Amino acid sequence: MAVASVSERAFDVLVVGAGPAGAYAAVTAAKAGLTVALIDKARFPRDKLCGGLFTGRARNVFSVIHGHDIDMALFDQHSALEFFFHGTSLDRMQDVPPMFTTMRRPFDASLRDLALAAGAVDFAGQRIANVETGPNCLGLADGTRLTGRILIGADGVNSMVARALFGQAYDRATIGFALEVETEALHLRPGGDLQVSFGAVKGGYGWSFPKRHSTTVGVGGPVALTPNMRPGLDRYLSDCGIPSAACTVKGHLLPVGDFRAVPGQGAVLLAGDAAGLVDPVTGEGIAHAMQSGQFAALSALEALASDAPATVLDLYRARLRDMHRGLRMARQIRHVIYARPLQASFARSFRNSTVLKAMYLDVLAGRAEYTALFRAVLRRTPRLILRAARQTILPAHVGR
Repeated sequence: MAVASVSERAFDVLVVGAGPAGAYAAVTAAKAGLTVALIDKARFPRDKLCGGLFTGRARNVFSVIHGHDIDMALFDQHSALEFFFHGTSLDRMQDVPPMFTTMRRPFDASLRDLALAAGAVDFAGQRIANVETGPNCLGLADGTRLTGRILIGADGVNSMVARALFGQAYDRATIGFALEVETEALHLRPGGDLQVSFGAVKGGYGWSFPKRHSTTVGVGGPVALTPNMRPGLDRYLSDCGIPSAACTVKGHLLPVGDFRAVPGQGAVLLAGDAAGLVDPVTGEGIAHAMQSGQFAALSALEALASDAPATVLDLYRARLRDMHRGLRMARQIRHVIYARPLQASFARSFRNSTVLKAMYLDVLAGRAEYTALFRAVLRRTPRLILRAARQTILPAHVGR
């Protein structure tokens, strides 16, 4: 019986996943002269569930990596943002730092094209049959074997690479979930206000992000607190004046509130959503994905230059240190914002504090890190706790 020949190709770096994290790992490594395989099960362009908020932080990351601005034709620009709490407006802020929305289909395709133009070898539309993390080998469904001195898993929250390393892609106790619809409701105009609604679901928030042809409306939060988010989505759609019966609802896991402190093993790294690098306050993941992909590639370049692939994880963790610190601070802020006893008090403080709102916008715009916002929230936390206690305890005491 004849045995089919197996094709095997060797690379310096294998990158699994061609979204923002994978594309930036591939473009950085390829520009530096490494041989790179970029593998994704989808053919591009492809759709991706996402609110599509592209912040100033993400724009800054692109400019640093490429030395020029991103193609702004991909985006709709917004200069007003309205905050809500359980359907009640906290404030509408005009002339905010520029924020942008995009559809992931053209955006992700453009990033992947940059990686291919830099020299990455395209393995789009190729399903991975097995992952071996000892010799860093990927077996593709068509029988091809790809080997790499370093493997970067940028394959999202359901990462095959993370499962191969740790037995599971994410922690079920901390994972989040989001439900979204794309609506063409006439009253939601392109270029209109971005909307963020704290408390739309327990432990989470809702968003309405207008784009040129549609508006993405959704809710998201920790699964442990809200196992069924559909009622919360229906309420939020009603607040936005959108009949839920007319919408196609889609859902996806969202790694908010947690990240892998050790994002890999040996010569295998995780980047972007696969490493849990999503902002637990805003839910933004694009900027962290792009930057972590770059960091992973720079670490690979340094490790391979020393002919020491096994050192890549330590190099990567050092580059991620500031990002991890910011995410830890954001996680603490999240506990204050979304803790049920503190929500009403926080909403009142947020509405009355121009400082808090300005700091929040500066973080989104990439003009500030979480350090200042964390300190500002921390200073207000004792007052929030006292106010919440008065609201829940004192009325009962007075009535006796």
